[in-house]
Amino acid sequence: MRILVATDAWGQTNGVVFAYQRIAAPVREFGAELAFVTPEGFPSLPLPTYPGIRLALASSAEVGRRIERAEATHVHIATEGPIGWAARRHCLKHGLTFTTSYHTRFPEYVAARLPVPLAWSYSYLRRFHAPAERTLVPTPSMKRELDGRGFGRIELWTRGVDHSLFRPRTCSTLNLPRPIFLNVGRIAVEKNLEAFLKLDLPGAKVVVGDGPARARLEKTYPDAVFLGEKFGGELAEIFASADVFVFPSRTDTFGVVLIEALASGLPVAAYPVTGPLDVIADSGAGALDEDLAAACLAALKIPRDRARARSLDFTWRESARQFVEHVARVKVLEPA
Repeated sequence: MRILVATDAWGQTNGVVFAYQRIAAPVREFGAELAFVTPEGFPSLPLPTYPGIRLALASSAEVGRRIERAEATHVHIATEGPIGWAARRHCLKHGLTFTTSYHTRFPEYVAARLPVPLAWSYSYLRRFHAPAERTLVPTPSMKRELDGRGFGRIELWTRGVDHSLFRPRTCSTLNLPRPIFLNVGRIAVEKNLEAFLKLDLPGAKVVVGDGPARARLEKTYPDAVFLGEKFGGELAEIFASADVFVFPSRTDTFGVVLIEALASGLPVAAYPVTGPLDVIADSGAGALDEDLAAACLAALKIPRDRARARSLDFTWRESARQFVEHVARVKVLEPA
């Protein structure tokens, strides 16, 4: 079984890219392999309001040729950008079945930047996903929401964490006043980071990541420590050195950083919204409250071993198994 993944997100630091990269190896255990059509090799333009992300100028003819060269048995369209639309057009033109994923709340992201009604954006996304045999979403909350918005054939596909990399550690790499409240992620308006930075909390606030809002937020909140992007062991050590992971986003569909924090023994403070509601659930590994400051202080009282225990429910092996199972239920590619 050879699955062709068409994705506009590649060469970036985000959850979409990370998810497909991490399941690429474990899917082989379930009789599958992944091939990719990405923006690599296409001319591109910077995304308006976010020049760090580039949009590929991809024709359906060229994307179709890449799909055919991959000799795939199944097509999975990961994103609703130019490559996703080109792959969709190719499949529909040639009578090929395909699956899709819903990774990102684009309607909310657009509304945070432009006066575009949510109803318009969701109508656009319903049209995109409607022909798919199945649309994969990361959480039960997201499934319920999309069901309510008229999307069909929704299936669950969870995420995982590297428990050997993200783990509790005895030494701290952060020489800052305690307690240390940490956020990791893209620094952009849709992440609602300012809701965290403006809180009156004891100790120190640390932000790991980069993005278009970083310069403004660093200037506005000089007492916060901005460390830039970190990866691998260095990032894992920072997670394990903090006391609470603060997740102020209201728009993420999952938030892999949540389970990276939990695996590091770091309790979570967040709003009771999609993502945190599903990851924390009734585990007691985090504090969810519309009063984010209250959630932060409550999370300080949560035992670190409880956070670690909850993280063990999320593995990349299980994520790979679910992905292959859903895609395999769609008939092998052949013209209608």
